[in-house]
Amino acid sequence: MAKGGFRGMPGGMNQAAMMKQAQKMQQEMLRMQQEQEAKTFSASAGGGVVCAVVNGKHELLELTIKPEAVDPDDVEMLQDMVLAAVNEALRTADAEAASNMSRLTGGLNLGGLF
Repeated sequence: MAKGGFRGMPGGMNQAAMMKQAQKMQQEMLRMQQEQEAKTFSASAGGGVVCAVVNGKHELLELTIKPEAVDPDDVEMLQDMVLAAVNEALRTADAEAASNMSRLTGGLNLGGLF
C-alpha cells in the first residue's frame, strides 16, 4: 500500500481515518437506537375506539378499548381493531427508525453492517 492512504480515495483518506469515521458512525447508530427504544408510538383504529401504544423495542405498553367497541356478538371486529392499532403503531416506530438510519448513512444501505 502506498504511503499516505489508498489510491483513488477522496481527499487521500487513510485507513486510520476511515476506521475512526466508522467508529464514530457506529457510536451514533448506538445512540440513535437507544433513543428510538425509549420513544413511544401510538395508533388507533375504529375511529379511535381502540388505541395502542408501543415503544421502539416493539413492546406493547398500553392498549385502550372504549366500551362502545365491545360487542359480545362481534368479537372478531374488536380483535381486528386491536390488531390494526398495534400493527400501525409498530409500523410507525419502524418508519421512524428507518428514517433516522437513512439520515445517518446518507441513504446508503449498509445491509446490516452495523
